[in-house]
Amino acid sequence: MEDWTISMVLILVICGFLAGLIDSVVGGGGLIAIPALLSVGIPLPLLLGSSKLAGSMCSLTSTASFVRSGKINFKLVRTLIPLSIIGAVAGTLTVRQVPSEFLKPLVIVMLVVITIYTLFKKAWGDVSTFSGSNGRTRLIGSLAAFVIGFYDGFFGPGTGSFLIFAFLMMGFEFVTAAGNAKVLNFASNITSLLTFIALGSVSYTHGLILGVPMVIGAIVGSRIAIRKGAAYIRPLFITVTVILIGKQIWDTMH
Repeated sequence: MEDWTISMVLILVICGFLAGLIDSVVGGGGLIAIPALLSVGIPLPLLLGSSKLAGSMCSLTSTASFVRSGKINFKLVRTLIPLSIIGAVAGTLTVRQVPSEFLKPLVIVMLVVITIYTLFKKAWGDVSTFSGSNGRTRLIGSLAAFVIGFYDGFFGPGTGSFLIFAFLMMGFEFVTAAGNAKVLNFASNITSLLTFIALGSVSYTHGLILGVPMVIGAIVGSRIAIRKGAAYIRPLFITVTVILIGKQIWDTMH
C-alpha cells in the first residue's frame, strides 16, 4: 500500500466535495476529480476506474435526492436505462483498445453548440412542455441513452451536459432534466465501474477517499438545485459547459 500523507488526503477530500457539488447537478465533476487523483500520484492504469468508483458514489447520492423530490420521469427513464448500460459497456471495452484523444475536437464543437443554443434560448427549461412519450421523444431519448452511455464509458467529459441537453430537447424543465440525466448517468457510471473492476483497473483506496466527500458534496448540491430550480441550474450548466470547452481546447493544444 502506498504511503499516504495528510496533504494527499486533504487534496482528495476538498476536491471531492467540490466535484460532488457540481457533478450532482450538471456533471463535470471529473474536471476536478481526475486532476486531484493525478496530483496524489495514482498509477495511470487505475485512474479512470478509480474516478468511476467515486463518480458512481456521487451519482447514486444525487439520484436518490432527485428521486425523493419527485423530479424524475421514471416512466421514460426506465425504458432508456438498458440502452445506457449497453452503451457504457461498449464504450469501456472500446477505450481499452482505441485511444480516446481523437474525440476531443468533436466534443469541443458539440459543447460550443450546446452553450450557444442555451444562451440564446433564454427561457428554455424554465417551464416543462413535455406532454408524454411520442415518436420524437423516444427517438431522442434512445439515441441519447446509447450514444452518451457509450461516450461516458469511452471518454466521459461533458456527459452530464449532453444528457441534460437531450432531456431539455424533449421538453423537460431544468430540474427534471437534471434528475432524469442523473439516473442515466448513474446507470452508465456503475456499469462502467463494474467493467473496470472486472478488468482489475480500480484503486479502492483512492476511489473511496475521493468518493466519500463527493457524496457529501452531492447531497448539498442536489438539495440546492431542487430548491432553487432553473435559476440555479441554468447558469451552473452554462458555466460548467464553458469550462469544459476551455479544458478540451487546452488539452487538444497541449
